Amino acid sequence: MDRYPRDMRGYGARPPDAQWPNGAKIAVQFVMNYEEGGENNVLHGDAASEAFLSEVMGAEPWPNQRHWNMESVYEYGSRAGFWRLHRLFTALKIPITVYGVATALARSPDQVAAMREARWEIASHGLKWIEYKDFYEKEEREHMEQAIQLHREIVGSRPRGWYAGRCSDNTVKIAAEVGGFAYVSDSYADDLPYWVHISGKDQLVIPYTLDANDMRFATAGGFASGDDFYTYLRDTFDVLYAEGKAGQPKMMSIGLHCRLAGRPGRLMAVKRFIDHVATKENVWFARRIDIARHWTMTHPPKNVTARPSRLDLTTFISRFGEVFEHSTWVAERAHKLELGPAHDTPEGIHNAMARVFRRASEEERLGVLRAHPDLGDAVNKAERLSEHSASEQAGAGLTALTDEERRELMDLNERYMAKNGFPFIIAVRDHDKASIIRNLHARLGNSKDEEMAEACYQVERIALHRLYDMEWV
Repeated sequence: MDRYPRDMRGYGARPPDAQWPNGAKIAVQFVMNYEEGGENNVLHGDAASEAFLSEVMGAEPWPNQRHWNMESVYEYGSRAGFWRLHRLFTALKIPITVYGVATALARSPDQVAAMREARWEIASHGLKWIEYKDFYEKEEREHMEQAIQLHREIVGSRPRGWYAGRCSDNTVKIAAEVGGFAYVSDSYADDLPYWVHISGKDQLVIPYTLDANDMRFATAGGFASGDDFYTYLRDTFDVLYAEGKAGQPKMMSIGLHCRLAGRPGRLMAVKRFIDHVATKENVWFARRIDIARHWTMTHPPKNVTARPSRLDLTTFISRFGEVFEHSTWVAERAHKLELGPAHDTPEGIHNAMARVFRRASEEERLGVLRAHPDLGDAVNKAERLSEHSASEQAGAGLTALTDEERRELMDLNERYMAKNGFPFIIAVRDHDKASIIRNLHARLGNSKDEEMAEACYQVERIALHRLYDMEWV
């Protein structure tokens, strides 16, 4: 089995109805990243100074040295920026989530007390605000377990949410295995929460954002002013709010940092955005843990082991072997393709099976065409009709013809067979008996090559209808 782990489809064209509380059209979620005191610093046992997300443009790590300017920028976040943001959100009674780096929280007891007093959710932002991409899995797991323990000591309870940010490709897996997290946010893949099945467990993922995020004040080509930030937040909200009013409610995450959005010249952008949102009805300001609880109750995980890409060959053939009439080899070869989550839908499996059919030899494709019943079988209710074909042709009225219709259809069918050497094939679900007869008249004028192409198209169309008839997880 060749399986592709990434999910390139997600919810596709038909996302679920979020069913936010009280009929809300959008869930708006503010995150305060509290990293000050947890960043790279030789005082913290790190090899060099911090160089990420600050006012010091073009900063580079200073090996074995403290970077006084960088340190003071981070200190601004804890000393001034935090309190400015705290005053804003508490005055407006907007609940938020804090992504707290455990070692940063340990160095900021006053701020932690204020977070708790405000009833903010304090999720874990890891043990230290450092890169984990080159960590061994065992080391990263140890850091996560230390972060949980330290968080429990500082906050009074273990974190229910996790966001490493500077993560590795093992982070989500480790979080699921360590357990105890209502959600993980190391993803930017969607506008709605979603479930992943990893290491035998169902883990809820609540995606975060890097675009509606004040970090772009500290990146090249990012926000140059508060107006830029406000405009981007407003436009993001307006699009998502309109989608919600149209019946597809979404979630909007906004990422803030004390040392960035906590600056006076940027705080007003956040305030103006909140004022804009206040003009709209049916908006839910929520903490991420509130969203996790709602999603878990409203949209619990489904049995992923029953999804097509997870099936063994025998089960796969049993389920899909007759999608292409009496041609189980199509399903067998499709199972060998690089299937993944994007194939766990009628359209996905159809794509895989159609690929196999299209790459097959002409003789093999002719075999599939000839495996289909001709119209004489339908008219005479022949035993060679598969269960699928019998149902399809009865639905199109081919088993309830008048004597005149029967004679005309039999005559046309014999002429078609004599000319092309394979049955007249049409996706009867798309037609009624009058339309079928008209199409048969018209297609008799096609060349054999044209009819081969058309018949193959119709075979694929029939297969898609059959897939749509099945139950899907």
